[in-house]
Amino acid sequence: MSATSNYSGALTGVRILDMATVLAAPFGATLCADHGADVVKLELPDGSDPLRTLQPVKDGTALWWKVANRGKRGISLDVRKAQGRDLLLQMLPSFDVLIENFRTGTMDRWGLDAATLFAANPRLIILRLTGFGQTGPDRLRPGFARIFEAKSGFTSLTGEKGGSPLHSNFPVGDAVAGLFAAFSIAAEIARLRGDPQAKGVEIDLSATEALFRLLDPLPVEHEQLGLVRRPEGNCASYTAPSNMYASQEKVYFTVVASSDAIFARLAQALGQADWASDPRFDTNPHRVQNLGELDAALSDWFSAHSYEHIALTLEAAGVPFSKVYTIEDIAADPQFVAREAIVRLPDPLYGSLPAPCIVPRVLGRSMPIPRTGPDVGEHNAQVFAEFGVDAAGLAALKAQGVV
Repeated sequence: MSATSNYSGALTGVRILDMATVLAAPFGATLCADHGADVVKLELPDGSDPLRTLQPVKDGTALWWKVANRGKRGISLDVRKAQGRDLLLQMLPSFDVLIENFRTGTMDRWGLDAATLFAANPRLIILRLTGFGQTGPDRLRPGFARIFEAKSGFTSLTGEKGGSPLHSNFPVGDAVAGLFAAFSIAAEIARLRGDPQAKGVEIDLSATEALFRLLDPLPVEHEQLGLVRRPEGNCASYTAPSNMYASQEKVYFTVVASSDAIFARLAQALGQADWASDPRFDTNPHRVQNLGELDAALSDWFSAHSYEHIALTLEAAGVPFSKVYTIEDIAADPQFVAREAIVRLPDPLYGSLPAPCIVPRVLGRSMPIPRTGPDVGEHNAQVFAEFGVDAAGLAALKAQGVV
């Protein structure tokens, strides 16, 4: 199927005002921008968004900001001031979505409560993303990725058995919450497009609940079986074999052979065909029960062979496995290269910067590559001109610290 190069995305025509900070909610807006939404990034005039100081920073330039806020136009506006609030309300009828992630009640204190926002635009989608939601005893607590990763139960599943739980060296909780944000926006846009008389809504998105939503079996196994799932290192307590192993030269790789058919192929490939009929290993429940013996035998075999030999053996047997990739491996891998999984975002300072591709792909469509995230107030003149603010008016607002 040939690609349509001038296709601009399923969310073309949707306008989003992203006034959130750091990563989770802005990531949701970025995903929408990837698929055609016109996203305007609103910052305070002092550029104090913490994402502008998180590593990686090069020569004072926030590289994470540039890739995390790709495809957006940037404006500065202090909505805490009366003139800034009034200008925001003047702009709202032109937007479909407003995204914020301030502590519960903050917008109300600024005179931007839901009733005021809906008065400006009755069909507005207001997405509020907080650590714990707009209600409940934790509603006023500050939340960061590691906080809601821990509270959601997500972190309780990581780490070595009997040891400390472990966080990932990346804010997974922010990314998951951002995915739910983008999904929520797309769902409400579909509803509004289907009914010209439909009213806007407030979306109360708890990042803790977003992570907890991923953990389907935890409540039911706790209630019905009395189980509390704990860290098992790189093992899985629900299927086997599924673990991390090391080759002779200490190359780490993961193997999953949980179905009986795949396990039989793995056993055959390792010269242990009798394992498939061994009552300790013949079914997944039996393999889980005897995981220690099975993993010890697998570890011994893998540690006695080079990774090259292991990879050829597992590939020939049709056993799912992968070396643990670093970004260096990803950049050189033929699969990633063939699909152009790393794209170059146009950037005024660096020419271009590498970033992950747009996901998902739609056959027959070739999406335009977004540019990097904007500087503070980079598009003030362009965006505010759409609302009747000329150069003199903009200069006056700047002199008063409103933009």
